[in-house]
Amino acid sequence: MPGLAKFTKANITAWKAKNGINMLRLSLGIVFLWFGFLKFFPGISPAEDIAGRTISTLTFGLMKPSLSMPLLAVWECTIGLGLITKAWMRLTLILLYFQMAGTFLPILFFPHETFSGLFIPTLLGQYIIKNFVLISGGIVLGAAVQESPPASKVNKNETINMVSTRAIAETFEDDFAAHKN
Repeated sequence: MPGLAKFTKANITAWKAKNGINMLRLSLGIVFLWFGFLKFFPGISPAEDIAGRTISTLTFGLMKPSLSMPLLAVWECTIGLGLITKAWMRLTLILLYFQMAGTFLPILFFPHETFSGLFIPTLLGQYIIKNFVLISGGIVLGAAVQESPPASKVNKNETINMVSTRAIAETFEDDFAAHKN
């Protein structure tokens, strides 16, 4: 039975290693596409008001929400489509990083709306703070993009895995032995 458990753990971990980056990329892409798409329709996005006021404050009132929301919608949908299709990944991630940096500005511009006390975020503050997860996902994808070999260097008959099944199995054997003792 221990052999089966090791085999199963190794296979599950190998599956996660093989599919995790793509699942992260697709899920981030869906989030950006979905939230961006909502911004095309005035009054629908829960982030519309704060995003519009933030951009207006950032541009010293030069860019009104009636202009900034469609631009932000295009920006976010571009990120989402780039992630989903893997098109222009480096540029897509740069757009993601800049967009995410902008999402934290309401904490500086409107602290009374994002926190009700010291270290007590409002619902809006929580909505902003969760963006650390999206940024982390973008960083992981950025690392994966950097490690990917150029398509011209890949043998068409090869499957490229960042983590080999054998290395995973050996890691589990080591872990299993360490916990057994």
